[in-house]
Amino acid sequence: MKKGCPYGTHRVIEPKGVLPQPAEKIDNTMEIYDNEVLIDVQTLNIDSASFTQIEKQANGDVEEIKKIMMGLVEKQGKHKNPVTGSGGMLIGTVKEIGPALEGKTDLKVGDKIATLVSLSLTPLVIDEILEVRPDIDQVDIKGQAILFESGIYAVLPDDMPENLALSVLDVAGAPAQTAKLVKPGDTVVVIGGGGKSGLLCLYEAKKRAGVTGKVICIGGSDKSTNRAKKLGLADEYFAANATDAIFVYNKIMELTNGKLADLVINCVNIPNTEMASILATKDGGTVYFFSMATSFTKAALGAEGVGKDINMIVGNGYTKGHAAISLQVLRESPALRELFTEMYA
Repeated sequence: MKKGCPYGTHRVIEPKGVLPQPAEKIDNTMEIYDNEVLIDVQTLNIDSASFTQIEKQANGDVEEIKKIMMGLVEKQGKHKNPVTGSGGMLIGTVKEIGPALEGKTDLKVGDKIATLVSLSLTPLVIDEILEVRPDIDQVDIKGQAILFESGIYAVLPDDMPENLALSVLDVAGAPAQTAKLVKPGDTVVVIGGGGKSGLLCLYEAKKRAGVTGKVICIGGSDKSTNRAKKLGLADEYFAANATDAIFVYNKIMELTNGKLADLVINCVNIPNTEMASILATKDGGTVYFFSMATSFTKAALGAEGVGKDINMIVGNGYTKGHAAISLQVLRESPALRELFTEMYA
């Protein structure tokens, strides 16, 4: 059996010398190296920004969505959206484990897992797309995938349905990072607060900011804003087009008596929302760009252009304990669990 690099560089076809995520093409042969895990894939949970772009490109036609997805994987050996650069994640069953992983992993053949690394770096074969669920960005397939030695994963919990767990694990980095970033007394703004990651971030922000803090939810529509409002996840709510930076800035100025936010969390799935996030943040404050639609060039140059001395954090989808923290939100909040079950499971 061939020996592999922990980071999967042995799978890179072109260009040589890069890691699997930025690579244009990787080897998706489903014969494992000594340090890989082979997975029979059940469901792909496509990154929200990526699925939104694919759906738009396909004019909402499900068969065209399938064609685009199959084409991406055939061309690249992985599901990486060339427009957004993002992928998603998957759930499936462990079929084979390389001998070099013995003693390094607690995985067993037959375990049902969710991979917590992006599809944009995961060797993948799609034999058939069985069902597309555009309302929740999920696609059921027949196919297989490879998890590298460095790849993180979560064994699916037995106290909730698989699709419910998947919907949360897909965005696990957002609420877990929120839990790390929010301090008691903080003013926190969540842009895209009515969406999947936004709702989880609101819950953690409210919990961590406490009674002396203030949490403001900005939804992309009245419907999504009201969804968060019904659950009582914030102190203030309003709907806005997050590409309208000045409108958002004026509203946050009004709701904070001119002080602006200590922390802004951007969870939207459309481009050009960087400046709304930046303007809503006070000097010395922090913006956490969880959205994969973010242009970090626009963010960096935009902050400079308006003279904002703020901390800007790349939306790393991983932080220690993120799977456990995020699943715990649903265990703590029956109302959120009921809503997520209704929407995703």
